[in-house]
Amino acid sequence: MAHGARLGSAVMFVQHLDRSVSFYLAVLALEVADRSSSAALLISADGSQLILRAMGANAAHALGSVGVQYVIWTADGEEDLHRCERLLRERSAHRETRTSGRATVVEGRDPDDIVVMIAYPGPDQLPLHELPARIYGW
Repeated sequence: MAHGARLGSAVMFVQHLDRSVSFYLAVLALEVADRSSSAALLISADGSQLILRAMGANAAHALGSVGVQYVIWTADGEEDLHRCERLLRERSAHRETRTSGRATVVEGRDPDDIVVMIAYPGPDQLPLHELPARIYGW
């Protein structure tokens, strides 16, 4: 068994909870594990956790500021990646799909214009060995 820390949960502040829950349930195939009037715990079949917290309609998220900019999710397979891309397109949230080597990344925006990236294969199958050019986009 490998030792060391691994990502367990991501916490995201959103403007409208219901809108964001609906988006992430559909696009990432997550399920609601717990919910209050201002927050929701969403989980995936593999145990990944996304915690959404409603901050109100005037809350801002400055891209390029210090802090986490986006999380890259891993699709379950090529079919799942195509499902994610289709759902992003249906919601007019798809920005681009790009392939580099053996990896494909679908990029979109959530209802609060936060970057959503889904890749296949993921780091467990195809680990990165160099910095991705995408991080220099701003």
